[in-house]
Amino acid sequence: MFAIGEKIIYGENGVCTVDKIDALPMAGSPQDKLYYHLSPFVGTGVFFAPVESNVFMRPVMSREEAEALIDAMPGIEPAICNDNRFNHVDAFYKELFRQHSCEALVAIVKGLRQRMATRKTKSSRAEATLRRAKDMLHGELAVALDLDFQDVEGYILSRVGKQ
Repeated sequence: MFAIGEKIIYGENGVCTVDKIDALPMAGSPQDKLYYHLSPFVGTGVFFAPVESNVFMRPVMSREEAEALIDAMPGIEPAICNDNRFNHVDAFYKELFRQHSCEALVAIVKGLRQRMATRKTKSSRAEATLRRAKDMLHGELAVALDLDFQDVEGYILSRVGKQ
């Protein structure tokens, strides 16, 4: 069980803070079932996740793990889908997000940057997927490294250079 105040990775939503552990604050909901009340690090709103759930949740990586990930970034291969059919490209990236790993997020970012650089027109879907992967990755790195969210990219570039 996670503790109030703890920062965790919740499903495919990225970093969230456990604000409360309580029943749902809605009329008619069972008062004997506990839920995490989670606020996202990037974005707004509240997520309610049953404490006893199969939804993916894990603690945010440690500072040491974050530093090791950044050091490994140059060696992570870009995730490139060579199929141009929309539903195949979409499924390709959805599967990578389901891995819940920062290495997969790095591969998505590198692959989409490469893909978008070779296209004459920009795909709004690709841009949204890239932004989502970066937000999830940079959110976790910001928390692990105790950095402001907007400083993460500069920190990565200062350590590994442009890729």
